[in-house]
Amino acid sequence: MYEITVLPMQPDFEGEVVATLISRKTGSRRAVLYVHGFTDYFFQDHLADHYVQRGIDFYALDLRKYGRSLLPHQTRGLIRSVTDYFPEIDEAVRLIRRDHDELTVNAHSTGGLITALWADRVRGRGLVQGLVLNSPFLDLNVPAPLRLAADLLKTPMSYVRRPLPLGISTAYGQSLHRTEQGEWDYDLELKPLVGFSVHAMWLAAIRRAQRRLHRGLAVDVPVLVLASSTGLRVRDFVPEARSADIVLDPEHMARWATSIGPHVTCVRIQDGVHDLVLSAEPARKQVFAELDRWMNAYQGTPTQGTSYQGNENRP
Repeated sequence: MYEITVLPMQPDFEGEVVATLISRKTGSRRAVLYVHGFTDYFFQDHLADHYVQRGIDFYALDLRKYGRSLLPHQTRGLIRSVTDYFPEIDEAVRLIRRDHDELTVNAHSTGGLITALWADRVRGRGLVQGLVLNSPFLDLNVPAPLRLAADLLKTPMSYVRRPLPLGISTAYGQSLHRTEQGEWDYDLELKPLVGFSVHAMWLAAIRRAQRRLHRGLAVDVPVLVLASSTGLRVRDFVPEARSADIVLDPEHMARWATSIGPHVTCVRIQDGVHDLVLSAEPARKQVFAELDRWMNAYQGTPTQGTSYQGNENRP
């Protein structure tokens, strides 16, 4: 059974702000906090199952302006800086650490970028014992001249709240959702096939964060970076989209992984999609096997599968 806790935050430039903490507890002193990516929210029940079956309490955070936290007056996903998310991560971690001795943060895509910078900010405080980054958004998946243009324009873009005319691709959504070419069921209002609009202000914030990471962070806990073996650029759905990352470039993840800290393990997943835990079963099994291997090596007591029968109710 999931529990849901609304976390009131200080208002931002659009007004009232909340975040949402979802939890499934076993009574363990170990916990995982999951943080989603762009155009996303927590719906990956099988990820929660994996941790809970290994005696680890599971938490997920729907960040401000996403999923269960989106309010009617808000622009989806719009922030001025990735540090805007730090207060809800701080509060979630405060609540989790009241009852847990050990915490691993498991984050996907943009969530991976955000939590890497957050972990760098709180280093030395013992709040988190490890980071698992699933296809982290460590660079823009565009040609080098466009990345340079984004860098040159990031300051003026910081003040522009209009969406950029980037066109719309449904290929990734089609590769995932069961009503299209995929196997997963999730709320298309919260995670639409066409994605969220990319606003200039948001892109400027992301690019500042990426450049900060490229200069080098000093995260002081073990980090596992998981990335697909293959990247593919497509605008329309093709069958190969079900066995490659068609959102970001896995080579960027491998290149910048060691900029996160001194103790980073990078593993490439054969035929993985962008959200690796939503890959086809063979790749998904590899993801969870590598996760177990890394946690057994670096995160305290080895994890063991159990006969736990989780509640099937969705949060």
